[in-house]
Amino acid sequence: MQLNNNVTEFILLGLTQDPVRKKIVFATFLMFYLGTLLGRSFLIFTTIKTSRVLGSPMYFFLFHLSLSDACFSTCIAPRMIADALLKNATISFSECMIQVFTSHFFGCLEILILVLMAVDPYVAICKPLHYTTIMSHRVCGVLTSLAWLGSCVHSSAHLFLVLSLPFCGPNVIDHYFCDLQPLLKLACADTYVTNFLLVSNSGAICTVSFLMLVLSYAIILHSLRKHSAEGRKKALSTCISHIIMVVLFFGPCIFIYTRPVTTFSMDKMIAVFYTIGTPLFNPLIYTLRNAEVKNAM
Repeated sequence: MQLNNNVTEFILLGLTQDPVRKKIVFATFLMFYLGTLLGRSFLIFTTIKTSRVLGSPMYFFLFHLSLSDACFSTCIAPRMIADALLKNATISFSECMIQVFTSHFFGCLEILILVLMAVDPYVAICKPLHYTTIMSHRVCGVLTSLAWLGSCVHSSAHLFLVLSLPFCGPNVIDHYFCDLQPLLKLACADTYVTNFLLVSNSGAICTVSFLMLVLSYAIILHSLRKHSAEGRKKALSTCISHIIMVVLFFGPCIFIYTRPVTTFSMDKMIAVFYTIGTPLFNPLIYTLRNAEVKNAM
């Protein structure tokens, strides 16, 4: 549903309008993006799929996390890099809506996969006798399918709400990609209800998932006291890697998506952190702290 829409394209201001800085942005983020693809596609994907050692549920979820990270970056980074070479970067209305849908789809998928990754150590440490039954390949497949379905519902709701807004005048987005907050500022209508629904959707997913993860890891760390020193060391290595990934991703997301329609000068740099930085750092953090993955590579 699209109402009174006279805007056919948007102007993206990007990270900077300075020609020299735009060249620096191009070179820097091209390297980051290629590093993400190489780290994900060539290393993580190939290693997990070809290694017989990495057949546990944790690595099944890690594969899907890697896939969502690579797709999340691809929704945003290529256009951002290409726009850095242009004097005036524009994006059509349809492309903008596609970017809203895909970025929130893969962003939500990453959140849900991170939650599923916390289930594996929780069951392994707190319910070890039932681990093979609870974390069977069938159960993991069903949980992952539900994550994909839930992400589709989440992003479809966002897209519907944005398309219900009229865009009849201003079309300059002070950002490097189409996101909810900058678009709401351009709508020529009262966006209070829409913003409330968007915050309830994205904000609730981010906050509730984060609290669930904090609680699960608190229980895991408490339960580790009963294990041997070697068992504690191995479990802590996995948990710490996961906790680092959770903090890096959820911190910026909660800051951006749990507040009213207000924008700050730091928003774009914070968005760079979770759209470009986190997908790059995730494989490094996880593999450098995981002996099984390093040996399999």
